[in-house]
Amino acid sequence: MRGPHNIVRLVQTLATFERTGANRFVLEAMAAPASVRIAARILGWPFKVLGKKGDPEQPPVTRALTALGPAYIKFGQILSTRPDVVGDDLAVQLRVLQDRLPPFPIEVAKETVELELGRPADEVFSEFSEPIAAASIAQVHKARVRETGEEVAVKVLRPNIERDFRKDVDAFYLAASTIEILAPFSRRLRPTDVIAHFDSVVAGELDLRIETAAAGEFAANTEGDAGFVVPRVIWPLSAKRVMTLGWCEGVPIGDNAALDAAGHDRRVLGERVLSMFLRHALRDGFFHADMHQGNMKVAANGDILVFDFGIMGRIDEYTRRVYAEILFGFIQRNYRRVAEVHFEAGYVPADRDIEEFAQALRSVGEPIFGMDASHISMAKLLAYLFEVTERFGMATRTELILLQRTMVVVEGVSRSLNPSINIWEVARPIVEDYIKQNIGPKALARDLVRTARVLARFGPRLPELAEAALIRQSNPQPEPAPGAALKPALWAGLGALAGGVAVALALLV
Repeated sequence: MRGPHNIVRLVQTLATFERTGANRFVLEAMAAPASVRIAARILGWPFKVLGKKGDPEQPPVTRALTALGPAYIKFGQILSTRPDVVGDDLAVQLRVLQDRLPPFPIEVAKETVELELGRPADEVFSEFSEPIAAASIAQVHKARVRETGEEVAVKVLRPNIERDFRKDVDAFYLAASTIEILAPFSRRLRPTDVIAHFDSVVAGELDLRIETAAAGEFAANTEGDAGFVVPRVIWPLSAKRVMTLGWCEGVPIGDNAALDAAGHDRRVLGERVLSMFLRHALRDGFFHADMHQGNMKVAANGDILVFDFGIMGRIDEYTRRVYAEILFGFIQRNYRRVAEVHFEAGYVPADRDIEEFAQALRSVGEPIFGMDASHISMAKLLAYLFEVTERFGMATRTELILLQRTMVVVEGVSRSLNPSINIWEVARPIVEDYIKQNIGPKALARDLVRTARVLARFGPRLPELAEAALIRQSNPQPEPAPGAALKPALWAGLGALAGGVAVALALLV
């Protein structure tokens, strides 16, 4: 990891950042002390001539990352989802990072198809176009399956992309560890953890079987959602470096003139984009985390077609319930209840004053609810909420930051289609329905039944497991033979469990 090539790559990176003017923006985002900023400029200046120029039309950081290549572009994209690390201003700049690189030759793509599928591309596909989109990790071709005549989109990884990414990621790790040693102020941002997160995300994107599985899961979850379509996954024509999906034919959702010309109701489309995102996040806990205009089209019949499943978000059921109660509390302007939810979930330390926290939450919600409908923003609400909770000791929750970042993008798409959309009117029925189905007596009964099913699978082992746990708790020394004195407590615990199952069954009846 600390080979000479990593050092050379880091020198080139520093030189490029200095040459493009990106150093200043990065150091400001990290809240670096003035002494560190001056030292960085002095150290970077001698190597400036070794840096890449990049596109002068782009903002400095975007310019530097684009010039340095695919791994840096992808790193910038992922950092755009982490305003907690890079700050809001830099996150916005990274969010518009250009992800278009020169395509690689069609012959190379066909060779990859043959290696992965075990048959020549011309035998599998009767048509195979030149690249129609080229990004940092892969490019896409339009094709036609020879056996069925179906039009498909074939995504093919760039040649040697795994090796190239590995080399740059190793250099990133070296940079992160060096920064933590030389700049202690940076440790609050956990640079090494950020690189590890990037490494894990990219590892998934470099195996197209993972993205194919995500597309399949998303398609299954949304199969019953009217007006929302995920292209069909074609598993026999997908592998580690090749993914094949049904072709999406439609008008780009960012082209309002074309949508109007085709007779689509943009007001309906704007509401559907927002409502579907909320439904997927709350109902399924699995949502498309990159729903910008470039990843959606509108079919001739008005259906929204969504593609590119490289970045997906996942929220566990408990967090979904907490998130829904928080949103519902804000919708009702019941700030005391929103505060209680934070304390109940353990998000805010129990030693903080709940009344002060509720008052701080009111300062978040009231200004937003006082706005004109066209300016009300759920994403802005979440951003302000995170600021307040951080002041009260709430730890950063990465999954909620990704949700908030995606909310910003989705709201932007919705407003581009319908500038007067009322975010809360669209969100309210979805949140209320989720609350009705997942919080209350029905949800309690469902949870108890699920618990009983899990316990039933371990039924034969429950007594010995419970007794061993009680023995360990009462005596940290090496476990003695099961004692009779513990058995009353054991059976009392099992009796309480049986009572819980009985309650569940009674509620179901």
